[in-house]
Amino acid sequence: MTTADPETPAVTAAPDGPMISVRGLWKIFGPREHRIIGTPDAELSRAELREKTGCTAAVRDVDFEVAPGEVFVVMGLSGSGKSTLVRCLARLIEPTAGEVTIAGCDMNAASAKELREIRRTCIGMVFQHFGLLPHRRVLDNVAYGLEIQGLGRDKRHARAREILSLVGLEGYDASYPAQLSGGMQQRVGLARALAVDPDVLLFDEPFSALDPLIRRDMQNEVIRLHREVGKTLVFITHDLSEALKLGDRIAIMRDGAIVQTGTPEQLVGAPADDYVADFTSEIVKGNVLTLSWLARRDGAPDAGDGPELPGSMLVRDAVRPVLESAGPVRVVTDGELDGFVDRDTVLSVIAEGDQP
Repeated sequence: MTTADPETPAVTAAPDGPMISVRGLWKIFGPREHRIIGTPDAELSRAELREKTGCTAAVRDVDFEVAPGEVFVVMGLSGSGKSTLVRCLARLIEPTAGEVTIAGCDMNAASAKELREIRRTCIGMVFQHFGLLPHRRVLDNVAYGLEIQGLGRDKRHARAREILSLVGLEGYDASYPAQLSGGMQQRVGLARALAVDPDVLLFDEPFSALDPLIRRDMQNEVIRLHREVGKTLVFITHDLSEALKLGDRIAIMRDGAIVQTGTPEQLVGAPADDYVADFTSEIVKGNVLTLSWLARRDGAPDAGDGPELPGSMLVRDAVRPVLESAGPVRVVTDGELDGFVDRDTVLSVIAEGDQP
């Protein structure tokens, strides 16, 4: 990575703690956006606020943290505020109020020059519309961010070829975007974001325009790349299955606010309200819940020499060994007893997935 402009403060690595911290974030569109927060109008529903003031609260008092290396998914229906939220993180849209810190940088306090430096070196962005430069070869598209940083031609091309190989596009460096399929173009966009070695990658529904099979391949690609490069990811989607597949934790938004944040198990196994329950109602619980989630000690026998299964095992994979056991099965994580599960508990979860 090139040396920053000497007049621009260098982007520092995140301190011990979260890679991303968001506190009290608001984005209100309209003529009185700065007058709404802290007044009774801020408590109005989105429709009531628009009718009374002509303003729309796209993001409402949002708080969350993302740990280094975590995949944090924000999901919700169209109009829930998720895309506005991710754009506020990088200040592509100016927040109305609140605090955003990324990799130790106070995003809202950054000057225009500092913000450009943060985006060039610290944040990679991948959007639904690929935004590739049609007149440039794939190699130069991937190297574009490095060119902006001032890296020499040979070095940036070497880095671009390295990243193209990482995303499975080795040999396509001389092609033009129009010669590639949609999935391949999205891989080029992903490679371009990775090329500058950012601390954080922001994805805004990057695969929603792709065919289902290509979309699945790209999801698997993100999982593989995350395993290999370990970046912190914020991923925006309206697809719960995609969220459950990718996310370490998931935040569900409704009308600009986050209604629940949790692991896939927490959302599916303990929805916070009827809205989240309805959202997750079509998910087969046995494909998400683990034995640790089901394990109970109350009323269970003392730990003995009976069958033992890992707490991380999905319920769907535990059906046969649990049914074949003469009694409750011990559930163990890192050598510690989580509790016990029996056939009735496992079958009740599987039966929920069989209901229409």
